[in-house]
Amino acid sequence: MSVTDTEAAGSAPGPAVGTAPAVLTPRLRLVLVLLLATQFMLAVDFAILNVALPVIGKGLGFSMANLQWIATSFALCAAGFTLLFGRVADLFGRRRLFLCGLVVLGAASLVGGLARNPEMLITARVFQGLATAAVTPAGLSLMTTSFPEGPLREKALGLNGALMSTGFTTGAILGGLLTDLLSWRWAFFVNVPVALTVLLVAPRIIKESRPDERPKLDVPGAVSVTLALLAIVFGLTQAGEKGWGSAGALLSLAAGVVLLLVFYAVERKVSAPLVPLGVLGKRSVAWGNVAGLIAFLTETSLVFPLTLYLQNVLGFSPLAAGLSFGVLGLGTVTGGTTAPKIIGMIGSKRTLILGGILQTVFTAALLGLGDDRSWMWLMLIASFAGGVGNMLVIVGFMVTATSGLADHEQGLATGLATMTQQVGITMGTPIMSAVATGAMAGVGASAILGGLKVAIAVNAAIVLVGVLTSALFLRDARSTARSTARSTAR
Repeated sequence: MSVTDTEAAGSAPGPAVGTAPAVLTPRLRLVLVLLLATQFMLAVDFAILNVALPVIGKGLGFSMANLQWIATSFALCAAGFTLLFGRVADLFGRRRLFLCGLVVLGAASLVGGLARNPEMLITARVFQGLATAAVTPAGLSLMTTSFPEGPLREKALGLNGALMSTGFTTGAILGGLLTDLLSWRWAFFVNVPVALTVLLVAPRIIKESRPDERPKLDVPGAVSVTLALLAIVFGLTQAGEKGWGSAGALLSLAAGVVLLLVFYAVERKVSAPLVPLGVLGKRSVAWGNVAGLIAFLTETSLVFPLTLYLQNVLGFSPLAAGLSFGVLGLGTVTGGTTAPKIIGMIGSKRTLILGGILQTVFTAALLGLGDDRSWMWLMLIASFAGGVGNMLVIVGFMVTATSGLADHEQGLATGLATMTQQVGITMGTPIMSAVATGAMAGVGASAILGGLKVAIAVNAAIVLVGVLTSALFLRDARSTARSTARSTAR
């Protein structure tokens, strides 16, 4: 069984980890299917409307300036409230919050599909974002508490990562198909039957999970960190829309940093902090989340320059461009299904490094792309192999950042991991958009390709930074285990 990187000394004692089941029981298999289906649906939600935005804007009377709020209103709530809801799940019951979030998600999706004006649609997107912020960490913590540390948890997290990443690709394709064949409204309606099915089955299959004693909720910490995340995500979206030098982006990002400092000061003093600093002090949590942030930021944002390459340089249609990303989806599925085996053989730290090196090499390979369709072979091979590497990092990050913690801290750990995911996804595209746009000198396909290559080079460099942080700051699983054993013997 793989022991994930944890602190050997100077931290609170870790949980006593029981013997993990060797095989999936029928009940655990059904629990896994339900949780995976829900996480896949949430991942699809992130991308499904992107293709449909112009059609929605025309149908409901959105101005071009306000069209981005269809995505921004969702991202603000999904990223801003996820840490708070992750802790609420710990305190009041993970299954309870999971089910309540699904009710809100189903209702908001129905309202969104029936929307008759921009205000109605934006309201639905806000509640979809809040529901995602509740369901994602609650679902992940149910997964980590249902599957004890060991091969089964690693397999569950591997499948979850693969389906989640595939969901982003599927969402873009599904959004185009639904919009072309039916209506953009079905991008909302598709959530309703999935949510209803899980709501009917989950209460009978998934056991409630919560601590015996409920500590007091850290309200000042919850308010400060939620406002900080909202400010940071808003600043990032403003940077993507108006540029990194715009007053709105700089003021929002500065306010977010100040609020994070306030949050840190609050957490040092309260008796029951929202995020115990001892948890953040664990290398596995802190540096595992850094690796995860970089993994989500880079691979999801790489879709942006590649979409421009396929449509504006090679002249593919939006649907054909979306279908091309199916190869990236296959790479993520391959990486997600093989990651648990690799972690079992070499440990989570080495898996993070191996995956990061693969992603770096094949992202850098995209710098060789040319301006005609004969170069499609390079894009397809590099995106497949890069997707494999990226998913090795994502699964390694999830295993690292959620292991070595007691069950009552799993909602916090998965809340942090979910926040990392949401912020990474939100940050990536504005960064790559700003880099690519700033590097485009002139007009025409060659100028566009030049700007995209600068963005791809920056993307590869960021991945390499993630490799170096994992190599330098994460402890080797085997040496940590030996150190812990010696400390226990003494």
